[in-house]
Formats: sequence, C-alpha cells, structure tokens
Amino acid sequence: MTEITETVPGWLSPAELESARARMPILYVDAVPVRVDDTGVVTHVGLLLRIGSDGTVSRALVSGRVLYHERVRDALMRHLEKDLGPTALPRVPASPQPFTIAEYFPTQGVTPYHDPRQHAVSLAYVVPVAGDCRPRQDALDLVWFTPEEAASPMVQQEMTGGQGVLLKQALAHIGRLD
Repeated sequence: MTEITETVPGWLSPAELESARARMPILYVDAVPVRVDDTGVVTHVGLLLRIGSDGTVSRALVSGRVLYHERVRDALMRHLEKDLGPTALPRVPASPQPFTIAEYFPTQGVTPYHDPRQHAVSLAYVVPVAGDCRPRQDALDLVWFTPEEAASPMVQQEMTGGQGVLLKQALAHIGRLD
C-alpha cells in the first residue's frame, strides 16, 4: 500500500472537502471584472460563460475558495488569473475591501444566494482589469457587457445561484444601476 503525500499546502482531498462542506461554512471570493475609462467610470462588465456539471450553460462571476493560510488578496489574484488568464492585469488594491458579503446556503430561499454543495460565505469585489483576458480552466468564454446589458433580464436569467443578484449589487455599488 502506498501513501500519497499532498504537496500543495491548503488543498483538501475531495473526501476531506466534502466532509468540511457538510460541517462548516467555507470562505470564498467573488470578483466582478470590469473595464474602466480614463476617469475611472466602469464601461464594461466581464461575465464568464461556463458549462455546469449537469450540462447547463450559464454566465458567472469569477469565484473560488480561499485556501488555508492564503490572504484574501492572493486568493482574488489566483482566481482572476485562473479564470481570465495571466495577462488580464487585475488591479486589486493592497488592502481590498468587499462591496458586500454573500452567504450561499444549500437550502434555497434563506438568502438570494444558493449553492447546493455547501454553506459558503463569499467576500465580493469589483476588480478593474486592464489587460488581455483569455478565459481558462472550465470557462468557455468571457463576454464584456455594458452595465445596462449586464443588468438586463436576459443576462440576469442566464446567471445561477444568485450571482445575478450579486452582479446587480456590484452595479449599484459603482453607481451604474439605473
């Protein structure tokens, strides 16, 4: 019998993660990538196109877990690079402040946010990106929408788990929700 040693600190095996998800909230970050003009006004919002485990296609924000002993800023940078590519050039401040905290529950209706796998607490950020974005990992595409398009019912219905609500909160936070 061979023993497998985990070489990446902070990662749980699939069984360990499932066990932790069943017992405690897990910390996440959500990021709304945006393009800004020379005056700092948000002109476009980037939404990922993903295929879920059930085969459904949806639009999504950049999102992911914060690892044990990982700074929130580092988690934001890691997930932005993972989803948008290494040349996205995100401008995450040295001391990022979330625009809201989203609580995802496995039971629908507790909050607008739903994740059937777990109870998760997510710190949500609006992050300007200046570089060339090329989606990676499980993202099929990245589409840039104007704030008005992003808030439209058509785009909102393409988002799952309450991320459409989170997107609208981000747009309100930056003063771009009509």
